Amino acid sequence: MSGRIFLANVGANASHRFASPIFPDRTFEFLPIPETPDIPPPQAVRYRDLRSHYRPSEDLMKYVPERLWDRATHNDPEFETFTYGDNCETTPRGASLKQLQPGDFLFFIARMEGWDSQRPTRRYGFYLVGFLEILDAESVLKDIQAKPSGKRMEMFRKNAHIRRGLTDPKHWDRFWAFKGSEESRRFTYAVPVTRELCQEAFRAADGSPWRWDESNRSELQVIGSYTRSCRCVIDPSSSDGRMRADAFWKWVARYDQR
Repeated sequence: MSGRIFLANVGANASHRFASPIFPDRTFEFLPIPETPDIPPPQAVRYRDLRSHYRPSEDLMKYVPERLWDRATHNDPEFETFTYGDNCETTPRGASLKQLQPGDFLFFIARMEGWDSQRPTRRYGFYLVGFLEILDAESVLKDIQAKPSGKRMEMFRKNAHIRRGLTDPKHWDRFWAFKGSEESRRFTYAVPVTRELCQEAFRAADGSPWRWDESNRSELQVIGSYTRSCRCVIDPSSSDGRMRADAFWKWVARYDQR
């Protein structure tokens, strides 16, 4: 794999007071963040509309606070047609995604809570849940300020940002959206993001290794702080980058039991 590797931190997190559940065998359910502002049908995907990845006849309400059951989700990324959107023009968090090019990979990292015997354990970790492979220029919508037309609309119609725009034109708010190739995946088994992986494969924005020695910060907090913004974490164009990319893909293959 020769493309660059980007990371985007997605899904419900500590600020939402719930998290995606992961089970002892590393199967998991992905829970998106609430939509802000809430949007009405028919474009809304409400939490009660979400279905288990493994048992599609089952909903996910046992993992979601009751206060959110009828709330619209910001279902992004969506792993049905493999799209992801972000406010690359208007927020620093997503700005680096404007650098995505054909052949690059956008991996999604999510904070998850362990569940065992049908109960939450209050043990948390970060995991890779899937990725998009950017195929070509047609796979990217840039600086969207009006409803896309024709083929582009059909390609991206299930994306959360498109759904918002169809609800109210004010939400054509300069977002970008990305469509994954047929090689894109939602993992069956979540891939753990540990200190070992981060030390071996990832680097900070200035190219330095991640720092783990700052006082009063857990490993979970360190990983969260370094992945808060979307960005390229591995560029295999250098010899060091190639070695780190190789280590990363070997790690993914080790845990991604198809």
